Amino acid sequence: MISIRLYYFIAMDFRTIVPVRNQSPKIDYNANIALFGSCFVENIGDKLQYFKFNALQNPFGIIFHPVALRNLFRRIDENYVYSERDVFQLNDLYSCFDVHSQMSHPDRSLMINRLNNSLETTRSFLQESSHVIITLGTAWGYVLNQDERLVANCHKVAQSNFTKKIFSSEEIKKSIAEISNIIWKLNKNSKIIFTISPVRHLKDGFVENQLSKANLINALHDYRKEIKLKFDKKTAYFPSYEIVMDELRDYRFYGKDMIHLSEVAIDYIWEKFKDSWIDPEVFSVMKEVSTIQKGLDHRPFNEDSPKHREFLDKLSQRMEKVQHKNPSIKF
Repeated sequence: MISIRLYYFIAMDFRTIVPVRNQSPKIDYNANIALFGSCFVENIGDKLQYFKFNALQNPFGIIFHPVALRNLFRRIDENYVYSERDVFQLNDLYSCFDVHSQMSHPDRSLMINRLNNSLETTRSFLQESSHVIITLGTAWGYVLNQDERLVANCHKVAQSNFTKKIFSSEEIKKSIAEISNIIWKLNKNSKIIFTISPVRHLKDGFVENQLSKANLINALHDYRKEIKLKFDKKTAYFPSYEIVMDELRDYRFYGKDMIHLSEVAIDYIWEKFKDSWIDPEVFSVMKEVSTIQKGLDHRPFNEDSPKHREFLDKLSQRMEKVQHKNPSIKF
């Protein structure tokens, strides 16, 4: 017979569950979702793209700092046109301090075209966006000594050219407000979903990382409190940071570097996001899309076998059926 004390411990749930609200408007296959920010936003973006939602993900590359993201939104608002003055060459690549290094290119003209195409694509997408997801990564940033502007990425330029700085919650709050206003200027109906990245920036230091996250959290919640009366239903907060800190408090939920999240953790947070934001009416479509995706990833022993050709024919029929019911889905 199980003792009363043992039964008590078996019945207990040895963790704290972060409540996640049921949000609206829901994301379905008519939604247009823009995602900006740290590497964590790409975890959510990758899931949305896997299930074939219409999502624009980090068109300027990963942007960790909210002030750097604000600088890009200013470019969008100003109809800015990048030119030769905005790029520099280092290590056989042309780069721009406004964007991530994944945007860099060995050809200067192509690099400038890439920058301007990203601005135009983002501007056009935001005009039609139903949801905008923004993940704030860090309050620490590098200011270029030459003109005292925050850079989005140092591009391996010598550190002597920069001054490292932690931005105050007030500075970050102003940037969040400016980003939001530009989004609503382009599309007054966009719902902005804010999150704080649970990924720690330990290169800044353990204590310094906590200070950084505290500034981000204070800035974001102060901003949402200030606009509550006028824009209460136009923003929302998804507690990804709190889910990792309070529910997934174990290193088994981290990758090999013990900093980034494991696939298990990403899947768990995605399920929380799905329950909060995705329209339940499309769950069956998502399941079918997932089946098709697995079929597309299948690698046969013999591509020319009759059995594999039959498999591909059936897969093609399933794709056509899904696309007929949901024209926005593209495989």
